[in-house]
Amino acid sequence: MGTALTIAVKRIHEPAGRGDGARFLVDRLWPRGVSKEKAALAAWLKPLSPSDGLRKRYHGATTDSDAAWDAFRLDYFAELDAGSEEVRAALFVLDAASQAGPVTLLYAAKSEERNNAIALREWLERRSF
Repeated sequence: MGTALTIAVKRIHEPAGRGDGARFLVDRLWPRGVSKEKAALAAWLKPLSPSDGLRKRYHGATTDSDAAWDAFRLDYFAELDAGSEEVRAALFVLDAASQAGPVTLLYAAKSEERNNAIALREWLERRSF
């Protein structure tokens, strides 16, 4: 079993901070209005983002209900659990960085409570090594 991860979640539009550690964008699309320099990324881990279909289905929901959020998380976790080669490679990068210090998952969504980075952190904290 691995060591506990120190994972922060932050909106990419917020400035980089000293405590961020290695910063990883976990969105499938590059956020508008953010330069690559300003983002100060260690890497853009697209494979750890929800699939286009899942992302569109969740963001296309007419309400931001608890049921829609729970369904999104379950479907997203299933995608991550499937563990494609790209997902495994991205997890290797993230795990290596977490061994060196704190990591911050970056997202562009407006909601601070319900976004894929929050869900990804939950999945990462629950997974078994």
